[in-house]
Amino acid sequence: MDKAVILARGLGTRMRKEDGLADLSADEIAVANTGVKAMIPIDRPFLDYVISGLADAGYRHVCLVIGPEHTEFRAYYENLETRRVNISFAIQVEPKGTADAVLAAEEFAAGEPVLIINSDNYYPTSSLAALRELDCDNGLVGFEREGMFADSNISPERIAKFAVIAVDEAGNMVRIIEKPSPEDIEALDQPVRISMNCWRMGPKIYDACRSIGPSPRGELEVTDAVQYAIDNLDQTFAVVNVSAPVLDLTSRTDIVGVKKALASVEVNL
Repeated sequence: MDKAVILARGLGTRMRKEDGLADLSADEIAVANTGVKAMIPIDRPFLDYVISGLADAGYRHVCLVIGPEHTEFRAYYENLETRRVNISFAIQVEPKGTADAVLAAEEFAAGEPVLIINSDNYYPTSSLAALRELDCDNGLVGFEREGMFADSNISPERIAKFAVIAVDEAGNMVRIIEKPSPEDIEALDQPVRISMNCWRMGPKIYDACRSIGPSPRGELEVTDAVQYAIDNLDQTFAVVNVSAPVLDLTSRTDIVGVKKALASVEVNL
């Protein structure tokens, strides 16, 4: 398994929102205004760090799922010389949700398991490598909540609202609990594991994505597709426990913390 899909089609609504608390450069503000979070300059585009981390973990083929209007991705990556990774594109015609974005990369996957991650998160290399090394089609990383509290750039208040994973005795996902209550957290086995949308997915996921309807938010959600695959397609998703932080680039106030955290990271594409 050496293919990775990066979901970069999001509208970036929160990144476009002006924030007087964020001390940003003119270049950072200009990109933030477009909402294209993955291209926020952290000396170089944030997405370069994400792809370099994939290469460190052994991935050699990367597909960026973008919208037809996202010419900035093509302008940059089609002219960027890379040695360790091949970068291609898949078009999600409309922003219908993450499950629809996964479907856009079905041809790239070509029936093989692939990694699927967000474009606005920087994941620890160990988590990306762990999913590569699984001996099953499907899996996801469960990031231990305490590790996220301790070392991520994300505030504890935000982390407390993140989706958590219910796991069975065999170590497989039962379901993802969105916006968990304190009672939900109390009922889970320790350590509590957070989903940061870091997935290994086999070919059955595309049937699942085609089978679901819109969520209450009006979007086709990849988490709904995963649950459909578990409940109806006899699929299991192995949970890989990782005690390491994820960096998040959702809004303008995240930029300074991400820059600080990545200051010593060398990009090698």
